[in-house]
Amino acid sequence: MTDTLDAPAADAAVDPAAARVDTAIDELLASHNPKQLSYAEFRGAQFDAGLAWVHFDEGHGGLGVSPKLQRRVEERLRAAGARPMKPVTFFMHLAGPTIHTHGSEEVKQRFLRPMFTGEELWCQLFSEPGAGSDFAGLATRAVADGEEWVVNGQKVWNTLAHLGDYGMLVTRTNPEVPKHRGLTYFALDMKSPGVEVRPLRQITGEAEFNEVYMTDVRVPDASRIGDVGDGWRVSLTTLMNERNAIGAGGAGPPKRGSGPISVLVKLWNQRDDAERDDVTRDRLTKLWTRAEVLRLTNMRAGANRRKGNPGPEMSIAKLAFAELNQALMTCAVDMMGSDGLVGYDYTFRRPGDLSVDGSDGGVQHGFLRVRANSIEGGTSEIMRNILGEQVLGLPGEPRIDKDVPWVDVPRN
Repeated sequence: MTDTLDAPAADAAVDPAAARVDTAIDELLASHNPKQLSYAEFRGAQFDAGLAWVHFDEGHGGLGVSPKLQRRVEERLRAAGARPMKPVTFFMHLAGPTIHTHGSEEVKQRFLRPMFTGEELWCQLFSEPGAGSDFAGLATRAVADGEEWVVNGQKVWNTLAHLGDYGMLVTRTNPEVPKHRGLTYFALDMKSPGVEVRPLRQITGEAEFNEVYMTDVRVPDASRIGDVGDGWRVSLTTLMNERNAIGAGGAGPPKRGSGPISVLVKLWNQRDDAERDDVTRDRLTKLWTRAEVLRLTNMRAGANRRKGNPGPEMSIAKLAFAELNQALMTCAVDMMGSDGLVGYDYTFRRPGDLSVDGSDGGVQHGFLRVRANSIEGGTSEIMRNILGEQVLGLPGEPRIDKDVPWVDVPRN
C-alpha cells in the first residue's frame, strides 16, 4: 500500500503539464549539477527554470501549472542530490505567495528570486503589543512623503528578525476609516536607518523572537505590496500561508513517523522491557495515531489546494499541530522521568536557524519550544474562532468596533 495520498500527477505521456515539468527538470539537471553547485546557485537555476513555485507565473519562478506538480519537482531534485530548503528561509512560504498574488511586476522581479535562493532572508512584522489577536487594530503608522513613506511604530514576537534582510510590514496609512480598511503592506528593508531589533529571551534560553522598533523609517513606495489601504486583504494571504506552513510542518510531505513523534518512539525503543509499562504504551499508541492522522490530513489538504493560497480550513491543521506537539513533548519528558529535569543549557543565545516544533534540539528543548506553538501564527483560541465562523458557519463574535473609524476606537 502506498504511503502517500497526493501522488504526482498522471503519467507525463498523457498529462501535458506534467510532461512540461519533466522537460524543465531534465533541462535543469542536464546543465546544472546540484552536487557541484552551491545551494544558492542551484536554487537560482531552479527559479529560472520555473521550478521554484510551479504554480506561479512564468518569469516569476513558475510555469503556471498545478501546484500539485511541485512535489514531482522536489522528489526528482532531491533524488539528483539537491539540498532541501534551509529552515531559516521558512518565511519565503509566506512572503512568496503574498508578493506573487498582490505585488506589482517590479516587486515580483525584485524580491522573489533572492528570496527563493536564500540570499535575502525574510521575517514577519505583524503583531504589536496592543494588536496581537486583534491584528487589524495595529497602530504602526506610515505617512506618505512624496515617493516614500515615513514609518513609526513597534512590532513584537518577530521570529528571526535579527537575521532578516526584509520584513513583511503592515502599517496603518489611514486612521480615519474602520480598522480593516486603513492598512497598507510593505516590504521593509531591515537594515534601514531607524530600524532597531531587540531580542526577546524565551523559556528555552534563546532569543528566537524579537521586538522591532521603527523610528522615522523611510520606505520607498516601490516597496509597497498591493494597493494603498488594501493591506488587510494582502495580509490574509500571508496569514493563510503561515498557518498552512506551520500546520503542515514545513515544505514537502512529511514521512511517516517523522517530527516530534519520532523523538517519542526513540525514547520508547531505548527503554528496557521492564520499563515498557502498558499505560505509557497506550499513551504512545494514541499519540502516534493522532500524528499519523494529522500527517495524512495535511497531505490531502495540500493536494486539494488551488493556486497555492489555502483557505481557512488550514486553521484546523495549525490548531491540531500545536496541541499534538505539546502532548507529544510532554509525554517525552514524562518518559525521561527525573532525567528530564536536568542537563539542559539555558544560556542566552541568538539562534541562526528555525525549528518550529523544537525537536531538533532534544527532548527538553522541544518541550519548552512547543509552548509557543499555540500562540505563534495565531493563537489556538483565534483558530477556534476562525473554524467556528468560516468553516462551520457559526455566528461570529460581537465586534462593536468593526464599522467605527480606527482613530475613534478606545484603546488602553
